Amino acid sequence: MKTVTIYTDGACSGNPGPGGWGAILMYGPHKKELSGGEARTTNNRMELTGVITALEALKEPCTVELYSDSKYVIDGLDKGWAKGWRARGWVKSDKKPALNPDLWGRLLDLCDYHTVKLHWVKGHAENPYNNRCDQLAVAESQKYK
Repeated sequence: MKTVTIYTDGACSGNPGPGGWGAILMYGPHKKELSGGEARTTNNRMELTGVITALEALKEPCTVELYSDSKYVIDGLDKGWAKGWRARGWVKSDKKPALNPDLWGRLLDLCDYHTVKLHWVKGHAENPYNNRCDQLAVAESQKYK
C-alpha cells in the first residue's frame, strides 16, 4: 500500500462566516495542493472538509500520515468520539446532538477505506506545510467577502 502524507487546514472569517480549506498531498516526489471554500460556514466544517477532500482525492486505499492543527478533527478521530456519536445516532455523551454529522460520517467512511495515522501539529508555528495550508484556506475564505 502506498504511503501518502497529507497536511490540511481550515479557516473561517467569523464563525459562521466565509470559510476556506487547504490541503497538501505528498507521495514520493509528487506534491499536489487542493483548496476550496464556502460563503457561509464554520471553522470546524472547513477543517473537516479539507481532510475529506484530500482523502477523497486518493484513487486507491493508502496508508495516510495525516497532519492537522485541528484538535476537533484529531481528537474526534483519535479518541473515538466521532465513532461514538455515530453509534448513538449522532448524539454526544451529554445527550446533545453532534455537530456536522454529514461530514463526520463521510470522514469515518474514508478512515475505514484508508489506513489513517493522525498527527496534531501546532498551528501558525514553524511547519511550512501547515503554514501553506493556512495560506490556501485563508485565500479561499477571502473570495467570499
